[in-house]
Amino acid sequence: MRLAARRVPLLVVGLLSMACGMWLGLVRLGWNLPLPWQDQLIAHGPLMVCGFLGTLISLERAVGLGSRWGYAAPVLVAAGAVMLDLGPLGPCAPLLIMAGSLVMVAIFVVVWRRHPSLFMATMTIGALAWTAGNVQWLGGAPIYRVVFWWLTFLVLTIAGERLELNRLLRPAPVVRWEFVVAVATVLGGVAAATWWPEPGVRAMGAGLIALTLWLARHDVARRTVYQRGLTRFMAVSLLGGYAWLGAGGVIAAVSGVTTPGVVYDALLHAVFVGFVMSMVFAHAPIIFPAVLGVPLPYRRSFYLHVGVLHLSLIVRVVGDLVEELGRWRSWGGLLNAVALLLFMVNTGRSMALGGPCGESL
Repeated sequence: MRLAARRVPLLVVGLLSMACGMWLGLVRLGWNLPLPWQDQLIAHGPLMVCGFLGTLISLERAVGLGSRWGYAAPVLVAAGAVMLDLGPLGPCAPLLIMAGSLVMVAIFVVVWRRHPSLFMATMTIGALAWTAGNVQWLGGAPIYRVVFWWLTFLVLTIAGERLELNRLLRPAPVVRWEFVVAVATVLGGVAAATWWPEPGVRAMGAGLIALTLWLARHDVARRTVYQRGLTRFMAVSLLGGYAWLGAGGVIAAVSGVTTPGVVYDALLHAVFVGFVMSMVFAHAPIIFPAVLGVPLPYRRSFYLHVGVLHLSLIVRVVGDLVEELGRWRSWGGLLNAVALLLFMVNTGRSMALGGPCGESL
């Protein structure tokens, strides 16, 4: 495989956004770290969701499309992310990221027209949810309102990808309808939260629980976890992520939380860190070679960053939900950052060493 050098800067911007987002997250948790601009803390969520994950997902989709115009999506999102990385929050970054999300919607529409399917429709709706959130962000809506649209984008994108793999099992029509109902409940809850915040978040939580149950019952990871090597690692990461998606759904359904606070923190990080980052960890050995053209051999050390991620979230969520253990929240956040750093180190090391993995665990 040859290095796809022109894609490297986009991936670097995504990883830089993740690093900056982690830094700001630690400052928000009370760690005494320098902060270039006093109002920069508000960029934590946009950097992690749009700057890192948005750039990564749009780059992956542009590669899959195979047309030059598709690269406008990651270029625009990455340009917005750079503005968030280097300066105070202003209107230009949201505008660029919104434009990039519109291009990604166009990518999904083109692919859907070529190959109409439920999984592609699900991912297209996810991209539309991202755009809807970005439009509200550009219009001045508070991040704590916009973030549920971003959550829907990531959840539906991942759910659509898992449904695509699930077709190998030839699911019965009732199984597909269960999936549709779960997705519709998530989307309907987030839309309803615009006018009725608490009931909408509760409905969204019910949808996340339903989607978790669907994934736990029908995803191929239930079967592949009994294999070995990379296949087992991916399945372990996926199943752990589904547990956090369910935890986030329960928190949302029970609390109906709509404003920043400790419960809100537990909900968002259960989904964004526990579920979404578990999916990134699971699929990195496939995504990175496809994007960069460089092999990423599986190694048993990958379980280290997965294990630290889950441990850090347990510590953080317990600190959020148990008042007497509130200090755990800061330490859990620090361990969140350690898990992401370990992921970057293990990934870079594996790429540098190359060769066959030769590790079967």
